[in-house]
Amino acid sequence: MKISVIIPVYNAEKYVTQAVESALQFSEVYEVILVEDQSPDNALQVCRQLAEKYDRVKLFQHPDRGNHGAGPTRNLGLEKATGDFIAFLDADDYYLPNRFDAEKELFKDPKVEGVYGALGVHYYSEKAKEQYYRLFGDQLTTVYKKHDPKDVFPGQLNMKGSFGLFSIDCLTIRREPMVKKLKPFFKTTLRLHQDTEFLFRLSYYLDLYPGILDKAVAVRGVHESNRITAVDSKKIKPATTRVLLWNEVNTWAQQENTIPEDIKLHIRRMHRSYEIALAPTLKKWGMITRYLITDYKSIRSGLYNINFREYLF
Repeated sequence: MKISVIIPVYNAEKYVTQAVESALQFSEVYEVILVEDQSPDNALQVCRQLAEKYDRVKLFQHPDRGNHGAGPTRNLGLEKATGDFIAFLDADDYYLPNRFDAEKELFKDPKVEGVYGALGVHYYSEKAKEQYYRLFGDQLTTVYKKHDPKDVFPGQLNMKGSFGLFSIDCLTIRREPMVKKLKPFFKTTLRLHQDTEFLFRLSYYLDLYPGILDKAVAVRGVHESNRITAVDSKKIKPATTRVLLWNEVNTWAQQENTIPEDIKLHIRRMHRSYEIALAPTLKKWGMITRYLITDYKSIRSGLYNINFREYLF
């Protein structure tokens, strides 16, 4: 195996060395691609030192040296990657020694196009734990049991009860089918949740198989200045970011002729629920009335869905 590990770097001078060295412990890791996204701290200098120290570490920035966010930054990493397999790692997270144990066996089968595993959590400080424990807890982020690849896409959409989630840190993808079937890679229109949208489409187009689900293969490092968690929990209401996410998913799904109608309906319902949730109270009734006329199926089915009702009012 020749694995390219892509690490977007932003405001992570304290953590990126640990991330890089956790990837370099594996002989299967062919290259570590750092893409620095105009960090406000000293991360760029740390990345330069890592690239000088390790032959397998390659450093890139956007052509304009600007800040573009995690999605475009991962896309640049994908453009530069030359390995047969792709793995991702956030700069403040790290791999555990068992990270690619399942992959080494599963990828011997050519029909396996991706493998996902479980993510653990580590709080870098007590303050970070107080701030974000309600979001991450101490549980594994994982799909709860092994599923057939055809069930992963509807499972990620949570169509049939609690399926669980997998993290991009714990995903390994065969590069050739991803490049062939998935374009664009990460949506540049999403500042947040672009990894969730990517995983939705990826799980539809590629056959993804479960790896190690009962213990962590990588760890999410949580600290006070996490870019995504800070924005998601403090500056923007969750419904605001989710309506943007589901708008993107809905636009894609309605244009993809091969997606079954029941799945398209579920996606529209999710989009409608968050969209209505953001509207002022008086406008909500107008939107519900309009959708009862123009999209009766999604509203009717939504009224039987507890998540839909929760976000309406």
